[in-house]
Amino acid sequence: MNDLLDIRMKRLDGVEQHLADYRGKVLLLVNVASYCGNTPQYRDLQAMHAEYRDRGFEVLAFPANDFGAQEPGTDAEIAEFCASRYGVTFPVFSKITVRGRDIHPLYAAITSRPAPIGGEVTWNFQKYLVDRRGNVVAKFPPSLSPRDRSIVAKIDELLKQP
Repeated sequence: MNDLLDIRMKRLDGVEQHLADYRGKVLLLVNVASYCGNTPQYRDLQAMHAEYRDRGFEVLAFPANDFGAQEPGTDAEIAEFCASRYGVTFPVFSKITVRGRDIHPLYAAITSRPAPIGGEVTWNFQKYLVDRRGNVVAKFPPSLSPRDRSIVAKIDELLKQP
């Protein structure tokens, strides 16, 4: 059993999705916010999604209002923002909590892992790379661009693996 891929999530459109639907893909999980200094990273996340999707890669975004109240909107408002400002076509899920006592089970599972993966989420746009088997294999800081060569190299490496 892989606890990450056994979780069901609600997407912004209200449809429930089982993360097991992404089994066999390389995933970049990102907690996002609409009003953060890192919000322009949506542009790079969308570019990566378009570039790598046909090779078995998906960006999965999880809006959270845990840092500076930078994601105050409803799911509908978040969907409109992502589409109109950044042309987002990758999956964006319903707003969750990524730290504290109300932490969502997905993020509880990630942050409870041993270092260097585990530990509390530090800010919006923290990134976790997940291999095709559902194992979290890398964590990248919020300020690091999704297009940084360290992230891209790791994605390329994982996409070459069966």
